Amino acid sequence: MSARQVELPDEQATGALAQALAAALDGGLVILLHGELGAGKTSFARALLRALGVGERIKSPTYSLVESYRLPGGTAWHLDLYRIADPAELEWLGLDALADPSALVLVEWPERGEGALPPPDLRIRLDYAGGGRRAELEAASPRGARLLERLG
Repeated sequence: MSARQVELPDEQATGALAQALAAALDGGLVILLHGELGAGKTSFARALLRALGVGERIKSPTYSLVESYRLPGGTAWHLDLYRIADPAELEWLGLDALADPSALVLVEWPERGEGALPPPDLRIRLDYAGGGRRAELEAASPRGARLLERLG
């Protein structure tokens, strides 16, 4: 599958990447967000949801584990699995709705929910790079590869 790296020198660059991704989306997608604490996973998710038209306050799902938002074309789910110790803990969350192919699913700390999450279309790794960040986008499905192609 295809991959690309994007330098993110500041929060504006992170927002610009999220806007470009939002413009390239043509339906549902499962995006796994990897990175250390403070690497920008939540900032990226918020910027993407905002770019997709979410007008309400976008809360961090750190304590609630999952937040849902109405999008013009469906639903977005934002999960933060940092506090999950075992993927079996996710059973009570009712993750069946995440299997909807028209839904956008954003998952922070996906390694903590391995085996309980839908298969990813796109993996985004956010890392520290100098005074800013770096994003590595990797397609994990044909849908993810088409998205990366549309990003140009």
